[in-house]
Amino acid sequence: MHICYLQAEQINRHTTNMLKEFNYKKFGNIELTQLQADGNAFSPFHEHIKILFLPAGFHLKVDFHEFLLEKDALLFVNPKVVIQPFSTNIQGGELIYFNRDFYCIELHDQEVACDGILYNNVFEVPFIELLPVQSSNIQDIIAEIKAEMTNEDGNTEEMLRILLKLIILKSTRIWKLKHQLSNSNQETDMQFLRKFSQLVERNYKTHHTVADYADMLFITPKSLSKKIGLLSKDTPNDIIKNRIILEGKRLLAHTSMTVKEIAYSLNYEDDAYFVRFFTKNAGVSPTAFRKQF
Repeated sequence: MHICYLQAEQINRHTTNMLKEFNYKKFGNIELTQLQADGNAFSPFHEHIKILFLPAGFHLKVDFHEFLLEKDALLFVNPKVVIQPFSTNIQGGELIYFNRDFYCIELHDQEVACDGILYNNVFEVPFIELLPVQSSNIQDIIAEIKAEMTNEDGNTEEMLRILLKLIILKSTRIWKLKHQLSNSNQETDMQFLRKFSQLVERNYKTHHTVADYADMLFITPKSLSKKIGLLSKDTPNDIIKNRIILEGKRLLAHTSMTVKEIAYSLNYEDDAYFVRFFTKNAGVSPTAFRKQF
């Protein structure tokens, strides 16, 4: 998960004093107006875990969906998710990025309970819309991060990690309130939602059926469908299929892998079956989709 030497060179050539390295641990911050104004603005950070603070009016594409933000928002982005900004000249946008050695979402999930919500969320692109007071609070934390980035003492690494966790904790709380999952009676539903999301994200390449995930959760497929139906407008089958299709699109758009190789990587030994599956669910054949890019 480390950025290569060339990418680090590219980052530091355009900006200064925004990347901290603690052995293999990396943590950085950059204003979005400092990124190059093209479709590759986020490519130097492709392998990093990211948090973006985006002001109202910001226009961007996340994977294959465009968003025009009506409010200030935070966006939480896994490595390899492709982000294309259309408005990097808007003042106030910030990128915080770090590698797994600095802070691993999955390993530290007990601390912040964000895995399956802010990261590895198969239900939605995890935007956290902010009220004015919430936005001001987050911007204050980012200002503290910027100040801490200028320090060189032995506490800097842990201070940066604490400030990072503070943003994640506050955002998780806002997400719970928005989805009406903030009280103790609904904690079980939220944990089930997170668990299903985590399982799909980790297993979509090898497990394709609702029955597969029902087995992992020790319930029947019918019970899984009923439980997810209470929490999401999409069925478990739709969620699993959408995650497979998303990965297929990423590989078609951003790699030179053949359709057969992509099918095999997603555990479809019959590439003709994969082509039919992709065409039915994406509305276009894999070859036609690739030509768009």
